[in-house]
Amino acid sequence: MNARQKELLKVLLIENDGVLHIKDLAEQLSCSEKTVRNDLDKIEEYLRAEYADSRLIRKPGLGIAIESTEEDRAALLSTLLSAESKTNEERLFEIAYALVTSDKPVTLQYFADRYYVAKAAVKKDLEIIADWLQRYELELVSKPRIGHVIVGTELKKRNALAHLSQLDSSKQDGKNAVLDLFLPYEIMLVRKALQSMSSKFSFAFTDETMESLLVHALIMIKRTRQRSRVFVHETEMAETAGQREYEYTSYLFDLLKNEFGLSFPKEERVYFTWHLMSSKRLEEGSDPDLQVNSAASNLAASLTAKMERLTSYHFENDDILMNGLALHLHSVLNRLSFGFPITNPLLANIKKMYPYMFHMVMLALEEMKEPFDVEVPEDEAAYLVLHFQAAVQRLEQKSETKKRVIIVCHMGIGMSHLLEAKIEQQYQDIEVLACVGRGELDNYLNKEQPDFIISTIPLEKIAVKHIVVSPLFGQEDKKKVSQFVQEIETNKTDHPGLSAFSPFLHEDLVFFNVRKEHRYEMVESMGWALYKHGYVSKEYIHSAVNRERKSATSIGGGVAIPHGNPEMVKQSVLAVAILDKPMEWGNEQASLIFMLAITKKDHGAIRGIMGEIASLSENPIAVYALSGARNYQEFVGILESGK
Repeated sequence: MNARQKELLKVLLIENDGVLHIKDLAEQLSCSEKTVRNDLDKIEEYLRAEYADSRLIRKPGLGIAIESTEEDRAALLSTLLSAESKTNEERLFEIAYALVTSDKPVTLQYFADRYYVAKAAVKKDLEIIADWLQRYELELVSKPRIGHVIVGTELKKRNALAHLSQLDSSKQDGKNAVLDLFLPYEIMLVRKALQSMSSKFSFAFTDETMESLLVHALIMIKRTRQRSRVFVHETEMAETAGQREYEYTSYLFDLLKNEFGLSFPKEERVYFTWHLMSSKRLEEGSDPDLQVNSAASNLAASLTAKMERLTSYHFENDDILMNGLALHLHSVLNRLSFGFPITNPLLANIKKMYPYMFHMVMLALEEMKEPFDVEVPEDEAAYLVLHFQAAVQRLEQKSETKKRVIIVCHMGIGMSHLLEAKIEQQYQDIEVLACVGRGELDNYLNKEQPDFIISTIPLEKIAVKHIVVSPLFGQEDKKKVSQFVQEIETNKTDHPGLSAFSPFLHEDLVFFNVRKEHRYEMVESMGWALYKHGYVSKEYIHSAVNRERKSATSIGGGVAIPHGNPEMVKQSVLAVAILDKPMEWGNEQASLIFMLAITKKDHGAIRGIMGEIASLSENPIAVYALSGARNYQEFVGILESGK
């Protein structure tokens, strides 16, 4: 017998209280009634050959049953179940799937008999499933002597089914557990239809998106057979029917109708169109026919402007970012609107690898929550981080061979331009941002972030590195500038570690053996310390706690980096707390807390600090040593030694 025939036999053996109808069996096995009849013939032959005391009963007008002794029934079930070798994980997934797709209560005894396990094992599975269902606003209701049933809308049930793999957090093989619950030929037919649709309309999805569409289509077919439809308002149906993706869906459904013999109602066409509208393309921005809605374009423009203000990177000059971001947000807004939550498998790694960019994106999104009436969860935000991080790499790659320089000349426009021409002619790796007088310099430094300044006069109280040269820029000046640039490059690589932290560490803001009940309390306490010392405004405290509520600022390795809005910082500083014992910080444990209060003016320093903290989080020996420091001198000494 094949896998489907074994499953059919198992269903008949478990149903001990009555007969089953061909139609119901066909729906349960996701095949045609003719296929069920053919399979029953095979089962009948098998029983005659192997189990003389068991036989298949067909009652015209009533249904199908197996008449068997208890010994034969137990032996048959034992053979079938031992051949399947179900793991605890597989049983958990199958029970969840059965409950979500059943409109009738299912008893503990049914699952215990089906998997040959004790009721206590099934009860434990149900507790795990009940917790998981809450993420999708579904409830597992237990009815005494009747069974268990899941209560919630059809849309939420389908969302839960699509994310069934997340039921077991220890599952790390990347395989989608939902696909194991469908027959191979069904998967093959749906995958082929999706590929045909993609080819027909000349667009391509990412592999991740294609698998997601495959899962949603299979679930849709299953629920359509069970006559469990999604509910869609008439206005939504009319609006969606005018979308370009509706044409794609219609083509796909015609293929599926021929393959599965199913007629899909208009609600299902609209529902699947929503999934297409919410999907990520293989190359975002490569589809010239895709019309990005104005909400996505406005959100992308505002987000980019806020990120530019927070980080001082010139993002608006990056066309690749602007186009890709608008298209990506088009999908994000559709997912949020249609209620299709995603889980980003890269979230923890993105937070750890790009902590600075991640937390800047979260700050920007928090500012946009009210004016745009949109709340972007951190799983979605992490994908946006990748867009901005790629833009940073493009921007920095452009400037890798060119040092950004401001020239300060006190001898008028003519001499200034002559000096500028000489420098650009002599150094191909220098880009002159501006040629200004001393009085204009401060304004330019608020707008630009040069690598250094070349000046014809000494400069005082300027944090940016600078060198003084003659307005005529002779041979000695050329040698001085060359040596100066070389020293800057050497200092970048030869002085890691403490050099990033030291300007912002103060003994009265490093706290030892701290004990708090919750991370929010910890953030508030550190914020108050910054406020009392005059480094931040009072609003910064609220900003930092709100930021922490949005998503945990842990980056792994026992380290967390809470922070508030940099616009509420008066003077750049770091507060540090060493906890008396590790504290739960989101999904991580943290014992070393760095609260970042860095002004926009010092945005260059924050990237260096973030880089050092990220490196620290990957060095458990250093974190352990710092967590054991008893005073400021010991703490700084460990930082300085890099151990």
